[in-house]
Amino acid sequence: MHDIWNPWHGCVRISEGCAHCYMFFLDRMRGRDGAEIYRTKAGFDYPLHRDRSGRYKVRSGEMLRVCMNSDFFLPEADGWRPEAWEIIRQRPDVKFFLLTKRPQRVADCLPPDWGNGWENVFFNVTCENQRRAEERIPILLELPFRHKGIMCAPFIGPVSIAQYLPRGQIEQVICGGENYDGARPCRFEWVVQLHEECRAYDVTFCFIETGSVFVKEGKTYHLPSKRLQAEMAHKSGMSFQGRPIRWNLTDGFGIPFEPRNLYRPVFGPQCRACGSRPICNGCSACGRCDSPVRGSEVTVDTVDTVED
Repeated sequence: MHDIWNPWHGCVRISEGCAHCYMFFLDRMRGRDGAEIYRTKAGFDYPLHRDRSGRYKVRSGEMLRVCMNSDFFLPEADGWRPEAWEIIRQRPDVKFFLLTKRPQRVADCLPPDWGNGWENVFFNVTCENQRRAEERIPILLELPFRHKGIMCAPFIGPVSIAQYLPRGQIEQVICGGENYDGARPCRFEWVVQLHEECRAYDVTFCFIETGSVFVKEGKTYHLPSKRLQAEMAHKSGMSFQGRPIRWNLTDGFGIPFEPRNLYRPVFGPQCRACGSRPICNGCSACGRCDSPVRGSEVTVDTVDTVED
């Protein structure tokens, strides 16, 4: 996927959400050990890759999800992280989505000149259940980041965040059920509660997928297809666009971009009913299907964030 940057691979399980981690499952299917942690080779500097014309492949305004096969703040990656920070520094025109289950390590892992945070970094903590929400969100709120969010995935227990939203720091909440090996059920009433709490404080809420086992109104649904899961999440109507996230992306000289010069996702007809659409970079025109970029039903998303 063109919206993922994995500078290193592999992880260490530390909480309930890790029990059936998709990365460990997929690595095992490939005959690998997900506990083997290593720096990636070709992909380490992906945000700096250029095409034949010399332009960056990752365009200004795109969002990159970082370390989806690991954790950016993993202790084993301490030796590689300074270089990764430098890559992030070199692309102030790109949004970097950081997600961690280790917020207690973050303060000691920031660059020396971090200050109140870099404008292009969106910091998120995983809250798979109430225990982890109460453990991680207070740390999140005290850390110096300009953009903060919460991800309840895998969503394996009810989570209430109403006590944290009045502070106005949380800009987005994402939730999704569990997949692959030993998936635990996600219950619709949990999704509804999060939706209502976020809506009450005008915080964007994204229900991206039901997970393989979804319980609604006492009935259990088994949904092995991730596309179907995303469609069911979309049809639920739970996703909500709250107050816009205000970004101040600049070029390498610190000059702000005009919104019209920033990347806007392109979607085809197959994307209309996808729960992940609100947080997706759109089609990468990889050629594996009938590319919406070449199709007749192309849509370009309206801007749901604001560039100052």
